[in-house]
Formats: sequence, structure tokens, C-alpha cells
Amino acid sequence: MSAVSDRQVITDSLGVGVGVGLYGVSFGALATTSGLTVAQACVLSLLAFTGASQFAFIGVVAAGGTPTAGALTAVLLGARNTFYGITLAPLLRVRGLRRLATAHLVIDESTAMAVTRDSVRQSRIGFFWTGVSIFLIWNLMTLVGAVAGNAIGDPKAIGLDAAVAAAFLGLLWPRLDTPATRWLALLAAVVALGLVPSTPAGTPIIVGGLLAVVVGMQFLKAAPEVTE
Repeated sequence: MSAVSDRQVITDSLGVGVGVGLYGVSFGALATTSGLTVAQACVLSLLAFTGASQFAFIGVVAAGGTPTAGALTAVLLGARNTFYGITLAPLLRVRGLRRLATAHLVIDESTAMAVTRDSVRQSRIGFFWTGVSIFLIWNLMTLVGAVAGNAIGDPKAIGLDAAVAAAFLGLLWPRLDTPATRWLALLAAVVALGLVPSTPAGTPIIVGGLLAVVVGMQFLKAAPEVTE
């Protein structure tokens, strides 16, 4: 029997949901001050619903890149959710059309709240309570932030033009928890910065991200297998 009650799992999940969901106000404000309409910001949160990818998209658009370049960057960052799904599948055990709705809730926080549990039952509780609460609050706060950002006008007037990069870095930094990931991020950043003067906006991020994926995959292949 698990030492943690179902109620405690729900409480923990809601705590994460509120804490992360409230951050959606930042995305909404930055989206509209970067050129998106209130409706576009809200639809992006509804359909994309993965913070790092959303901030990357508006970062590219705000820098003058095309929506296509922004979308490619967002997809590249969101690809990690595929691997989360593979890990979660045997825990969640959903079938049919429910798989589509469940897949939409596969994000960093819902995955973390699921894989750290002692039982399949509590994994499901942690995943769904976290995913649903973040989804609802994030989208509500996106609307609030988008309306507020729309009223601000020129983001440069209050220094908000640099906030997209700061917000993205804030989401990325906790993932750089090993020397290998830090060196890989530094390599990608150096390559991206080197391409800034000679490539269109958005291209440096895409190239740097692709480089990180390729090098990261090669690193994993070269790593020795761990046996029990």
C-alpha cells in the first residue's frame, strides 16, 4: 500500500497546476506585445499547450521571423513530448479516442507527477489532475495576459521586448541538470549566435536546436549500457 494517500497526490498535483498555470499570464502578455492578436494567443495556448514551444514561437515571430520558422522551432522543442508519451503509455492505459485527449496533456509537469508515483492508480491521478488543472488555468491566464498585453502597446516602452528570451530561459534552465546537457546547450547557443548575422530570423534557433538533437542522439548511442 502506498505511503502517500490519493488526496495528497491530488493536493500536490493542484499545487503544481496552479503554480505553472498562472505563468500563462506571461505568455499571453508577451504574445500580444509581440504582434499576435488576443484570439491568436488564446488559440495557440489551446492547441499547442506546451510552454517552451509557445515561448519559442513568439520569440521567433517577435524577432522578425516567419510564422513557419516559429512553428518549426516550436515543433522541434515539443518533440520531447513524444518520448514522454512512450513512458506514460503503460501507466495511463488509455484506449480509443481518449488517447487523443490524453496526449494533449502530456507535458513536463504532468509526466513528472505521474512517473514518480508508487502505483499505477496514483500515476493516473497525478497525471490527470496535474494536466487538466494546468490546461484550464494556463488558458484562462493566457486570455488575461493577452488582454493586458494588448493594452500595453509598444513593449519596448517598458522593456518587455527582452522578456520573451528571459521567459524561455527560465523554462529551459531547470532542464539543464547535468554537465552534458549544459555543454550541449552551450554548443547549440554558440552555433545559433554565429548564424544570427547571416541568416533570417528564426533560422539560428532551428539550426542550433537540430544540432543539439543530433549530437544528443549520438551521445546516447555512444553511452555504455547499464546492466543490473
